[in-house]
Amino acid sequence: MESRLPFGDALRAALGLPRRSRRLASSPRSRVWHVELPGTAAVVKQLVDGPGADERYAREVAALRIAGRAAPPVVPAVLATDPAERVVVLEHLGHRRPAPDWIVGHAGALARLHATARPGDAGDLPRWQGPTAADAGSFLRLAEFLEVPVPDGVPGELDDLVARLGRAPGDALLHGDPCPGNDLHTDAGIRFIDFEQASLGSGLMELAYFRIGFPTCWCVTSASEPLLERAERAYREQWYASTGSHVPDGLADACAGWLLRGDALVQRAGRDGTDHLARIPHEDWTWGTATARQRLVHRLGVVGRMAAGHAPLTGLGLLSGAVRRRMLARWPTLRPVPAERP
Repeated sequence: MESRLPFGDALRAALGLPRRSRRLASSPRSRVWHVELPGTAAVVKQLVDGPGADERYAREVAALRIAGRAAPPVVPAVLATDPAERVVVLEHLGHRRPAPDWIVGHAGALARLHATARPGDAGDLPRWQGPTAADAGSFLRLAEFLEVPVPDGVPGELDDLVARLGRAPGDALLHGDPCPGNDLHTDAGIRFIDFEQASLGSGLMELAYFRIGFPTCWCVTSASEPLLERAERAYREQWYASTGSHVPDGLADACAGWLLRGDALVQRAGRDGTDHLARIPHEDWTWGTATARQRLVHRLGVVGRMAAGHAPLTGLGLLSGAVRRRMLARWPTLRPVPAERP
């Protein structure tokens, strides 16, 4: 693979001559280097050629610009960009091992990140896209394949859920993948990186990550209820401090939406329209710290608990609990997802 540092004349004129470049680990969609510049260290990130590369680069730069409004910062500072080469140069930040209750600080920082967007940013990033009717149908077919009776009202509940999520209000800056590994725990606070999937929408869709188990992430965690309550309280308090408004209701809907998303059972390269829920009865596969069935069992448990007593999702809650029990009976060796990040 080509590993030449993409640091052309425009970047050199703006930042000086780089030296001591060192390639860092990254996803297949990007190349990343640590470099020494006159007076500072920096990170050079280049989005590689491939489907959607230009869009991902535009999202990343736009999101970093919007998030750069926060004070104190929630992202590394952008030192320079080279759109022709799809390169962004960021300040280098040290990372220390997160504390055991890391999700509390993560949640507060996420609220501050979300709050940086303004209505005028609407043209700079796409709207968040929720689950579709096809996702709902796939979930119902999975239940039927597992011979779990579907209550009469559930198809209508799912139709209404998809519609509610599709029109969920909000102009928050959504990271798109606010996962362990995309958060740098620095001496000055948490900073987020890797905004290639950033969008605008309701912050509830990412507040749900803590309960539902970081659905787009290689690293799944299942925190204790007291820790989840602390994290959600930190998010709500910081959102109010940043915006003067309260977080609206809708967390149960957001979690239920992630349950329907079969493409949140595979890494990004596999989100190609395949019906991954249909694969569950026939195969299990490992992605990061958990298998697909482990992930799904965890999500079913979360939705089953959250939907209890929540009228719009009562039937889905009952169905989720029943599908979870059937999966555990059919595959009794399934273990809970990890309680801690690696």
